[in-house]
Amino acid sequence: MREIKPEDSLIEYPCDFPIKVMGVMQESFAQTIVEVVMIHDPTFHAGKLEMRPSSKGNYLALTVTVRAIHREQLDNLYRALSSHPMVKMVL
Repeated sequence: MREIKPEDSLIEYPCDFPIKVMGVMQESFAQTIVEVVMIHDPTFHAGKLEMRPSSKGNYLALTVTVRAIHREQLDNLYRALSSHPMVKMVL
């Protein structure tokens, strides 16, 4: 991965940063994602979580808004979410 210098980043840290996470609808999906997010942003809480089921109810889209303090934190969170077996897509 190419290193991005702070002056070249479009993101100014710290900031509130929304991340969309999609997975198959199952009882523990939202709680599991909250637990993964809290490893990378201990200030995260359920009030920063938005849930939207798909029209047929097969999938659940979550929007988690994290307090991003630096690029490495976001990269690590994206990797953790993308590699989680319950997650189908991270945007």
